[in-house]
Amino acid sequence: MTGSMTRRGFVGATGAGLASQAVHGAPNCPNVLWICTDQQRWDTIRSLGNEHIRTPNLDRLVASGVAFENAYCQSPICTPSRAGFLTGMYPSAVHGCMNGNSRWDDAVPLVTKTLADVGYDCGLAGKFHLSGAQGRVEPRVDDGYRVFHWSHHPHDDWPDGHAYVDWLESRGIDYTRTYERLGYIPTESHQTTWCADRAIDFLKERRDGPWLFSFNCFDPHSPFDPPKEWLDHYPESAMPGPLFRESDLAAQDRLRDINFQRTPKRPQDLNAKSYQAKYYAMIELIDHNVGRMLDALDDSGQLDNTVVIFTSDHGETLGDHGLLLKGCRFYESLVHVPLVISFPGRFEKGLRSSALVELTDLAPTLLELAGLTVPTSMQGRSLLPILEGDADPGRHREFVRSEYYRALAGVQSFGTMVRSERFKQVVYHGHGLGELFDLQNDPGEFNNLWDDPGMHAVRHEHMVMNFDSLALAADVGSPRVSRY
Repeated sequence: MTGSMTRRGFVGATGAGLASQAVHGAPNCPNVLWICTDQQRWDTIRSLGNEHIRTPNLDRLVASGVAFENAYCQSPICTPSRAGFLTGMYPSAVHGCMNGNSRWDDAVPLVTKTLADVGYDCGLAGKFHLSGAQGRVEPRVDDGYRVFHWSHHPHDDWPDGHAYVDWLESRGIDYTRTYERLGYIPTESHQTTWCADRAIDFLKERRDGPWLFSFNCFDPHSPFDPPKEWLDHYPESAMPGPLFRESDLAAQDRLRDINFQRTPKRPQDLNAKSYQAKYYAMIELIDHNVGRMLDALDDSGQLDNTVVIFTSDHGETLGDHGLLLKGCRFYESLVHVPLVISFPGRFEKGLRSSALVELTDLAPTLLELAGLTVPTSMQGRSLLPILEGDADPGRHREFVRSEYYRALAGVQSFGTMVRSERFKQVVYHGHGLGELFDLQNDPGEFNNLWDDPGMHAVRHEHMVMNFDSLALAADVGSPRVSRY
Protein backbone atom coordinates (compact mmCIF):
# COMPACT_ATOMS: atom_id res chain seq x y z
CA MET A 1 0.00 0.00 0.00
CA THR A 2 1.36 3.41 -0.91
CA GLY A 3 0.97 6.39 1.39
CA SER A 4 -0.10 9.81 0.16
CA MET A 5 2.30 12.66 -0.60
CA THR A 6 2.53 15.13 2.27
CA ARG A 7 3.92 18.67 2.40
CA ARG A 8 7.19 17.25 3.66
CA GLY A 9 7.33 14.64 1.01
CA PHE A 10 7.46 11.15 2.50
CA VAL A 11 5.99 8.81 -0.06
CA GLY A 12 5.58 5.08 0.23
CA ALA A 13 4.54 2.45 2.74
CA THR A 14 3.88 4.28 5.98
CA GLY A 15 1.28 4.71 8.71
CA ALA A 16 -1.82 2.62 8.22
CA GLY A 17 -0.38 1.18 5.03
CA LEU A 18 2.42 -0.47 6.95
CA ALA A 19 0.00 -1.88 9.49
CA SER A 20 -1.28 -4.20 6.79
CA GLN A 21 2.26 -5.57 6.45
CA ALA A 22 2.62 -6.34 10.17
CA VAL A 23 5.42 -8.74 11.00
CA HIS A 24 4.67 -9.44 14.65
CA GLY A 25 5.71 -13.00 15.34
CA ALA A 26 6.61 -13.72 11.71
CA PRO A 27 9.26 -16.48 11.73
CA ASN A 28 11.26 -15.08 8.81
CA CYS A 29 11.79 -11.57 10.16
CA PRO A 30 15.22 -11.31 11.78
CA ASN A 31 16.25 -9.44 14.88
CA VAL A 32 18.62 -6.51 14.36
CA LEU A 33 21.57 -5.49 16.50
CA TRP A 34 22.60 -2.14 15.07
CA ILE A 35 25.99 -1.07 16.44
CA CYS A 36 26.88 2.53 15.64
CA THR A 37 30.04 3.96 17.16
CA ASP A 38 30.80 7.67 17.19
CA GLN A 39 33.57 9.14 15.05
CA GLN A 40 35.27 5.90 13.95
CA ARG A 41 37.37 5.90 10.80
CA TRP A 42 37.06 3.19 8.14
CA ASP A 43 40.66 2.02 8.56
CA THR A 44 40.35 0.71 12.13
CA ILE A 45 39.68 -3.01 11.72
CA ARG A 46 42.62 -5.38 11.75
CA SER A 47 41.27 -7.96 9.30
CA LEU A 48 40.53 -5.16 6.81
CA GLY A 49 44.13 -4.03 6.73
CA ASN A 50 45.18 -2.23 9.93
CA GLU A 51 47.97 -4.30 11.46
CA HIS A 52 48.45 -1.81 14.31
CA ILE A 53 45.06 -2.41 16.00
CA ARG A 54 43.54 -5.41 17.81
CA THR A 55 39.91 -6.10 16.85
CA PRO A 56 39.29 -9.86 17.20
CA ASN A 57 35.52 -9.53 17.49
CA LEU A 58 35.12 -7.16 14.56
CA ASP A 59 37.34 -9.59 12.65
CA ARG A 60 34.85 -12.26 13.68
CA LEU A 61 32.02 -10.21 12.15
CA VAL A 62 34.01 -9.66 8.96
CA ALA A 63 34.56 -13.41 8.66
CA SER A 64 30.86 -14.19 9.16
CA GLY A 65 29.38 -11.45 6.99
CA VAL A 66 29.90 -8.80 4.34
CA ALA A 67 32.43 -6.00 4.75
CA PHE A 68 31.70 -2.95 2.61
CA GLU A 69 35.11 -1.48 1.93
CA ASN A 70 33.80 1.75 0.38
CA ALA A 71 30.97 2.90 2.66
CA TYR A 72 30.41 6.64 3.07
CA CYS A 73 28.46 8.71 5.56
CA GLN A 74 26.29 11.58 4.37
CA SER A 75 27.94 14.20 6.56
CA PRO A 76 31.20 14.40 8.54
CA ILE A 77 29.17 15.65 11.53
CA CYS A 78 27.00 13.64 13.97
CA THR A 79 23.46 15.00 13.68
CA PRO A 80 23.21 15.26 9.88
CA SER A 81 24.82 11.87 9.44
CA ARG A 82 22.42 10.23 11.87
CA ALA A 83 19.48 11.98 10.25
CA GLY A 84 20.60 10.41 6.97
CA PHE A 85 20.94 6.81 8.05
CA LEU A 86 17.84 6.84 10.27
CA THR A 87 15.66 8.03 7.38
CA GLY A 88 17.41 6.72 4.27
CA MET A 89 17.49 10.29 2.97
CA TYR A 90 20.06 13.04 2.70
CA PRO A 91 20.29 15.34 5.74
CA SER A 92 19.35 18.42 3.71
CA ALA A 93 16.16 16.71 2.57
CA VAL A 94 14.95 16.05 6.12
CA HIS A 95 16.05 19.29 7.83
CA GLY A 96 18.64 17.54 9.99
CA CYS A 97 21.81 19.40 9.09
CA MET A 98 23.21 20.91 12.28
CA ASN A 99 24.59 19.69 15.60
CA GLY A 100 22.71 21.39 18.40
CA ASN A 101 19.29 21.50 16.74
CA SER A 102 16.78 22.36 19.45
CA ARG A 103 14.49 19.65 18.09
CA TRP A 104 14.23 17.04 15.35
CA ASP A 105 12.06 18.44 12.57
CA ASP A 106 10.16 15.15 12.16
CA ALA A 107 10.20 15.62 8.40
CA VAL A 108 9.81 11.89 7.67
CA PRO A 109 9.42 8.73 9.77
CA LEU A 110 12.55 7.20 11.23
CA VAL A 111 13.20 3.63 10.15
CA THR A 112 13.00 2.52 13.78
CA LYS A 113 9.52 4.01 14.05
CA THR A 114 8.44 2.27 10.86
CA LEU A 115 9.70 -1.07 12.14
CA ALA A 116 8.10 -0.54 15.55
CA ASP A 117 4.77 0.15 13.84
CA VAL A 118 4.81 -3.29 12.22
CA GLY A 119 5.75 -5.28 15.28
CA TYR A 120 9.45 -4.82 16.05
CA ASP A 121 10.32 -4.24 19.70
CA CYS A 122 12.93 -1.48 19.58
CA GLY A 123 15.48 -0.36 22.17
CA LEU A 124 18.44 2.02 22.37
CA ALA A 125 21.35 2.74 24.66
CA GLY A 126 23.68 5.71 24.28
CA LYS A 127 23.49 8.50 21.76
CA PHE A 128 20.54 9.42 19.60
CA HIS A 129 21.60 12.93 18.60
CA LEU A 130 19.03 14.19 16.18
CA SER A 131 18.99 17.27 18.45
CA GLY A 132 20.15 18.50 21.83
CA ALA A 133 23.96 18.36 21.69
CA GLN A 134 24.61 21.66 23.42
CA GLY A 135 24.27 20.80 27.10
CA ARG A 136 20.60 19.92 27.19
CA VAL A 137 18.72 16.67 27.37
CA GLU A 138 17.50 15.55 23.98
CA PRO A 139 13.71 15.64 23.74
CA ARG A 140 12.02 12.38 22.82
CA VAL A 141 10.50 12.22 19.36
CA ASP A 142 8.33 9.64 17.62
CA ASP A 143 11.31 7.30 17.32
CA GLY A 144 9.72 3.88 17.89
CA TYR A 145 11.97 2.90 20.81
CA ARG A 146 10.19 1.22 23.71
CA VAL A 147 13.43 1.13 25.69
CA PHE A 148 15.45 4.37 25.54
CA HIS A 149 18.56 4.58 27.74
CA TRP A 150 19.74 8.00 26.61
CA SER A 151 23.28 9.16 27.15
CA HIS A 152 24.96 11.76 24.98
CA HIS A 153 28.57 12.27 25.96
CA PRO A 154 29.27 10.41 29.19
CA HIS A 155 30.28 13.38 31.35
CA ASP A 156 27.96 14.34 34.18
CA ASP A 157 27.50 18.00 33.16
CA TRP A 158 23.94 17.40 31.90
CA PRO A 159 20.53 18.05 33.50
CA ASP A 160 18.41 15.19 34.78
CA GLY A 161 17.63 12.47 32.29
CA HIS A 162 21.13 11.12 31.59
CA ALA A 163 20.67 7.36 32.04
CA TYR A 164 24.37 6.46 32.14
CA VAL A 165 25.23 8.94 34.90
CA ASP A 166 22.11 7.87 36.80
CA TRP A 167 23.39 4.29 36.60
CA LEU A 168 26.82 5.30 37.88
CA GLU A 169 25.27 7.13 40.82
CA SER A 170 23.12 4.10 41.63
CA ARG A 171 26.39 2.19 42.06
CA GLY A 172 27.94 4.90 44.21
CA ILE A 173 30.30 6.12 41.47
CA ASP A 174 30.94 9.82 40.93
CA TYR A 175 31.94 10.32 37.31
CA THR A 176 33.88 13.57 37.77
CA ARG A 177 35.83 12.44 40.83
CA THR A 178 36.69 9.11 39.22
CA TYR A 179 37.85 10.80 36.06
CA GLU A 180 39.90 13.38 37.92
CA ARG A 181 41.56 10.66 40.00
CA LEU A 182 42.39 8.26 37.17
CA GLY A 183 42.22 10.29 33.97
CA TYR A 184 39.71 7.79 32.58
CA ILE A 185 36.70 5.69 33.58
CA PRO A 186 37.46 1.99 34.30
CA THR A 187 36.22 -0.60 31.85
CA GLU A 188 33.51 -2.02 34.11
CA SER A 189 32.02 1.46 34.62
CA HIS A 190 32.66 2.83 31.12
CA GLN A 191 29.82 4.15 28.98
CA THR A 192 30.68 1.68 26.20
CA THR A 193 30.38 -1.21 28.66
CA TRP A 194 27.13 0.23 30.02
CA CYS A 195 25.69 0.39 26.48
CA ALA A 196 26.60 -3.26 25.94
CA ASP A 197 25.06 -4.22 29.28
CA ARG A 198 21.81 -2.57 28.25
CA ALA A 199 21.87 -4.35 24.88
CA ILE A 200 22.44 -7.71 26.54
CA ASP A 201 19.62 -7.10 29.02
CA PHE A 202 17.33 -6.22 26.11
CA LEU A 203 18.12 -9.19 23.91
CA LYS A 204 17.55 -11.56 26.85
CA GLU A 205 13.96 -10.34 27.35
CA ARG A 206 11.19 -12.79 26.50
CA ARG A 207 9.11 -11.72 23.52
CA ASP A 208 7.11 -13.22 20.69
CA GLY A 209 8.20 -11.02 17.79
CA PRO A 210 11.42 -9.62 16.35
CA TRP A 211 13.49 -6.90 17.98
CA LEU A 212 15.91 -4.14 17.02
CA PHE A 213 18.48 -2.65 19.38
CA SER A 214 20.60 0.43 18.70
CA PHE A 215 23.95 0.29 20.49
CA ASN A 216 25.18 3.89 20.21
CA CYS A 217 28.27 4.34 22.34
CA PHE A 218 30.09 7.67 22.50
CA ASP A 219 33.58 6.27 21.80
CA PRO A 220 35.92 6.68 19.97
CA HIS A 221 34.83 10.33 20.00
CA SER A 222 37.10 12.78 21.82
CA PRO A 223 38.21 13.23 24.55
CA PHE A 224 40.74 10.49 23.94
CA ASP A 225 40.64 8.82 27.35
CA PRO A 226 40.57 5.00 27.17
CA PRO A 227 40.96 2.86 30.29
CA LYS A 228 44.60 2.11 31.01
CA GLU A 229 44.30 -1.64 30.44
CA TRP A 230 43.50 -0.98 26.77
CA LEU A 231 45.93 1.89 26.27
CA ASP A 232 48.75 -0.34 27.49
CA HIS A 233 48.32 -2.33 24.25
CA TYR A 234 49.36 0.68 22.15
CA PRO A 235 52.78 2.18 22.86
CA GLU A 236 53.06 5.55 21.18
CA SER A 237 56.34 4.56 19.56
CA ALA A 238 54.61 1.73 17.67
CA MET A 239 51.98 3.96 16.06
CA PRO A 240 52.22 4.59 12.31
CA GLY A 241 51.30 8.27 12.57
CA PRO A 242 48.95 10.30 10.36
CA LEU A 243 48.91 11.04 6.65
CA PHE A 244 50.82 14.31 6.36
CA ARG A 245 53.00 16.29 4.01
CA GLU A 246 54.37 19.76 4.54
CA SER A 247 52.17 20.93 1.65
CA ASP A 248 49.13 20.17 3.82
CA LEU A 249 49.67 23.38 5.78
CA ALA A 250 49.34 25.48 2.63
CA ALA A 251 46.31 23.44 1.54
CA GLN A 252 44.58 24.06 4.88
CA ASP A 253 45.50 27.75 4.83
CA ARG A 254 43.67 28.01 1.51
CA LEU A 255 40.60 26.70 3.34
CA ARG A 256 41.08 28.84 6.46
CA ASP A 257 37.63 30.41 6.13
CA ILE A 258 35.94 26.98 5.99
CA ASN A 259 34.77 25.73 9.39
CA PHE A 260 36.85 23.15 11.26
CA GLN A 261 37.16 22.30 14.94
CA ARG A 262 40.96 22.58 15.26
CA THR A 263 43.66 24.76 13.72
CA PRO A 264 45.98 22.87 11.34
CA LYS A 265 49.37 21.86 12.79
CA ARG A 266 52.22 19.52 12.03
CA PRO A 267 51.74 16.04 13.54
CA GLN A 268 54.43 16.55 16.16
CA ASP A 269 52.73 19.76 17.26
CA LEU A 270 49.43 17.91 17.51
CA ASN A 271 50.97 15.02 19.46
CA ALA A 272 49.29 12.92 16.80
CA LYS A 273 50.80 9.53 17.67
CA SER A 274 49.61 9.87 21.26
CA TYR A 275 46.07 10.56 20.05
CA GLN A 276 46.29 7.64 17.64
CA ALA A 277 47.29 5.25 20.43
CA LYS A 278 44.39 6.41 22.60
CA TYR A 279 41.97 6.23 19.69
CA TYR A 280 42.95 2.65 18.88
CA ALA A 281 42.62 1.71 22.55
CA MET A 282 39.08 3.10 22.63
CA ILE A 283 38.22 1.02 19.58
CA GLU A 284 39.61 -2.12 21.20
CA LEU A 285 37.33 -1.47 24.18
CA ILE A 286 34.43 -1.22 21.73
CA ASP A 287 35.58 -4.47 20.12
CA HIS A 288 35.64 -6.17 23.53
CA ASN A 289 32.00 -5.21 24.07
CA VAL A 290 31.02 -6.25 20.57
CA GLY A 291 32.34 -9.68 21.57
CA ARG A 292 30.24 -9.67 24.72
CA MET A 293 27.09 -8.91 22.70
CA LEU A 294 27.87 -11.56 20.08
CA ASP A 295 28.45 -14.12 22.83
CA ALA A 296 25.13 -13.17 24.44
CA LEU A 297 23.36 -13.68 21.12
CA ASP A 298 25.04 -17.05 20.71
CA ASP A 299 24.34 -18.16 24.28
CA SER A 300 20.66 -17.23 23.94
CA GLY A 301 20.29 -19.10 20.64
CA GLN A 302 19.55 -15.91 18.67
CA LEU A 303 22.75 -15.41 16.68
CA ASP A 304 21.49 -17.24 13.59
CA ASN A 305 18.34 -15.10 13.47
CA THR A 306 19.97 -11.73 14.13
CA VAL A 307 21.33 -9.26 11.61
CA VAL A 308 24.35 -7.53 13.13
CA ILE A 309 25.29 -4.17 11.62
CA PHE A 310 28.53 -2.47 12.60
CA THR A 311 29.18 1.08 11.43
CA SER A 312 29.92 4.63 12.60
CA ASP A 313 28.32 8.00 12.01
CA HIS A 314 31.51 9.55 10.57
CA GLY A 315 35.27 9.48 10.99
CA GLU A 316 38.08 11.43 12.66
CA THR A 317 41.03 13.20 11.03
CA LEU A 318 43.42 12.10 13.82
CA GLY A 319 46.25 14.26 12.50
CA ASP A 320 45.73 13.55 8.80
CA HIS A 321 46.54 16.63 6.73
CA GLY A 322 47.41 18.48 9.94
CA LEU A 323 43.87 18.27 11.33
CA LEU A 324 42.31 16.84 14.48
CA LEU A 325 38.62 16.08 15.13
CA LYS A 326 36.13 17.11 12.39
CA GLY A 327 34.52 19.90 10.42
CA CYS A 328 33.81 20.99 6.86
CA ARG A 329 36.25 18.72 5.05
CA PHE A 330 35.64 15.50 3.13
CA TYR A 331 38.87 13.54 3.47
CA GLU A 332 38.62 9.76 3.57
CA SER A 333 39.36 9.84 7.30
CA LEU A 334 36.13 11.78 7.85
CA VAL A 335 33.54 10.46 5.40
CA HIS A 336 34.73 6.89 4.71
CA VAL A 337 33.34 4.70 7.51
CA PRO A 338 33.36 1.02 8.51
CA LEU A 339 30.33 -1.03 7.51
CA VAL A 340 30.08 -4.74 8.24
CA ILE A 341 26.79 -6.66 8.10
CA SER A 342 26.41 -10.26 9.24
CA PHE A 343 23.42 -12.62 9.14
CA PRO A 344 24.55 -16.27 9.34
CA GLY A 345 22.80 -18.61 6.97
CA ARG A 346 21.32 -15.94 4.72
CA PHE A 347 23.98 -13.35 3.88
CA GLU A 348 27.27 -14.01 2.16
CA LYS A 349 30.07 -15.08 4.48
CA GLY A 350 33.50 -13.47 4.40
CA LEU A 351 32.62 -11.31 1.39
CA ARG A 352 34.40 -8.02 0.87
CA SER A 353 32.41 -5.67 -1.32
CA SER A 354 34.28 -2.90 -3.13
CA ALA A 355 31.03 -1.22 -4.22
CA LEU A 356 30.38 2.42 -3.41
CA VAL A 357 27.62 2.46 -0.78
CA GLU A 358 26.10 5.06 1.53
CA LEU A 359 24.76 4.90 5.06
CA THR A 360 21.43 5.99 3.56
CA ASP A 361 21.34 2.46 2.16
CA LEU A 362 20.80 0.97 5.63
CA ALA A 363 17.20 2.10 6.08
CA PRO A 364 15.85 0.54 2.85
CA THR A 365 17.86 -2.60 3.60
CA LEU A 366 16.13 -2.91 6.98
CA LEU A 367 12.71 -2.29 5.45
CA GLU A 368 13.24 -5.00 2.84
CA LEU A 369 14.45 -7.42 5.53
CA ALA A 370 11.11 -6.87 7.25
CA GLY A 371 9.23 -7.46 4.00
CA LEU A 372 8.18 -3.83 3.66
CA THR A 373 7.95 -1.57 0.63
CA VAL A 374 10.77 0.96 0.36
CA PRO A 375 9.35 4.47 -0.10
CA THR A 376 10.24 6.10 -3.41
CA SER A 377 11.34 9.16 -1.44
CA MET A 378 14.35 7.38 0.03
CA GLN A 379 17.66 8.20 -1.61
CA GLY A 380 19.04 5.03 -0.02
CA ARG A 381 19.19 1.81 -2.05
CA SER A 382 18.85 -1.60 -0.44
CA LEU A 383 22.04 -3.60 0.00
CA LEU A 384 20.18 -6.92 0.10
CA PRO A 385 21.14 -7.97 -3.45
CA ILE A 386 24.83 -7.80 -2.52
CA LEU A 387 24.31 -9.25 0.95
CA GLU A 388 22.43 -12.25 -0.45
CA GLY A 389 24.82 -12.86 -3.31
CA ASP A 390 22.39 -11.83 -6.04
CA ALA A 391 24.35 -8.81 -7.34
CA ASP A 392 27.88 -7.89 -8.33
CA PRO A 393 29.61 -7.03 -5.02
CA GLY A 394 31.70 -4.46 -6.85
CA ARG A 395 28.77 -2.38 -8.16
CA HIS A 396 26.02 -0.52 -6.31
CA ARG A 397 26.25 3.20 -7.06
CA GLU A 398 28.00 5.30 -9.68
CA PHE A 399 28.96 7.71 -6.93
CA VAL A 400 28.34 8.52 -3.29
CA ARG A 401 27.50 11.88 -1.80
CA SER A 402 28.19 13.76 1.44
CA GLU A 403 27.24 17.26 2.58
CA TYR A 404 27.94 19.89 5.20
CA TYR A 405 25.36 22.63 5.71
CA ARG A 406 26.34 24.95 8.62
CA ALA A 407 26.66 21.78 10.67
CA LEU A 408 28.72 23.23 13.54
CA ALA A 409 28.38 26.45 15.51
CA GLY A 410 30.69 29.24 14.38
CA VAL A 411 31.57 29.96 10.76
CA GLN A 412 28.58 29.08 8.59
CA SER A 413 30.22 26.86 6.00
CA PHE A 414 28.58 24.89 3.21
CA GLY A 415 30.20 22.06 1.30
CA THR A 416 29.25 19.06 -0.81
CA MET A 417 31.19 16.03 -2.02
CA VAL A 418 30.68 13.44 -4.70
CA ARG A 419 33.01 10.45 -4.93
CA SER A 420 33.00 8.23 -8.02
CA GLU A 421 35.01 5.04 -8.38
CA ARG A 422 38.21 6.98 -9.17
CA PHE A 423 37.69 10.64 -8.31
CA LYS A 424 36.46 12.73 -5.41
CA GLN A 425 35.23 16.28 -5.96
CA VAL A 426 34.45 18.75 -3.17
CA VAL A 427 32.81 22.16 -3.57
CA TYR A 428 33.05 24.73 -0.78
CA HIS A 429 30.02 26.80 -1.68
CA GLY A 430 30.22 30.58 -1.61
CA HIS A 431 34.03 30.65 -1.61
CA GLY A 432 34.93 29.71 -5.17
CA LEU A 433 37.02 26.89 -3.74
CA GLY A 434 37.06 23.18 -4.40
CA GLU A 435 39.09 20.01 -4.40
CA LEU A 436 39.50 17.23 -6.94
CA PHE A 437 41.46 14.13 -5.98
CA ASP A 438 42.44 11.17 -8.13
CA LEU A 439 42.00 8.42 -5.53
CA GLN A 440 43.53 5.80 -7.79
CA ASN A 441 46.88 7.59 -8.06
CA ASP A 442 46.64 9.71 -4.92
CA PRO A 443 44.78 7.73 -2.21
CA GLY A 444 46.19 10.01 0.49
CA GLU A 445 44.48 13.07 -1.08
CA PHE A 446 47.56 15.26 -1.24
CA ASN A 447 47.40 16.53 -4.83
CA ASN A 448 44.42 18.81 -5.46
CA LEU A 449 43.65 18.79 -9.20
CA TRP A 450 40.88 21.40 -8.99
CA ASP A 451 42.82 23.98 -11.04
CA ASP A 452 44.54 21.48 -13.36
CA PRO A 453 43.58 22.38 -16.99
CA GLY A 454 43.86 18.73 -17.96
CA MET A 455 41.15 17.79 -15.48
CA HIS A 456 38.42 20.18 -16.66
CA ALA A 457 36.34 17.40 -18.22
CA VAL A 458 36.48 15.31 -15.04
CA ARG A 459 35.66 18.35 -12.93
CA HIS A 460 32.67 19.18 -15.15
CA GLU A 461 31.39 15.59 -15.07
CA HIS A 462 31.51 15.50 -11.28
CA MET A 463 29.96 18.95 -10.99
CA VAL A 464 26.98 17.66 -12.99
CA MET A 465 26.75 14.63 -10.68
CA ASN A 466 26.75 16.96 -7.69
CA PHE A 467 24.16 19.33 -9.14
CA ASP A 468 21.86 16.50 -10.22
CA SER A 469 22.02 14.88 -6.79
CA LEU A 470 21.33 18.21 -5.07
CA ALA A 471 18.22 18.68 -7.20
CA LEU A 472 16.97 15.13 -6.69
CA ALA A 473 17.57 15.33 -2.93
CA ALA A 474 15.27 18.34 -2.77
CA ASP A 475 12.57 16.63 -4.86
CA VAL A 476 11.75 13.96 -2.29
CA GLY A 477 8.50 12.97 -3.98
CA SER A 478 10.07 11.71 -7.18
CA PRO A 479 11.50 8.26 -7.85
CA ARG A 480 15.28 8.19 -7.70
CA VAL A 481 17.30 8.02 -10.88
CA SER A 482 18.77 4.53 -10.74
CA ARG A 483 22.46 5.49 -11.00
CA TYR A 484 22.24 7.44 -7.73
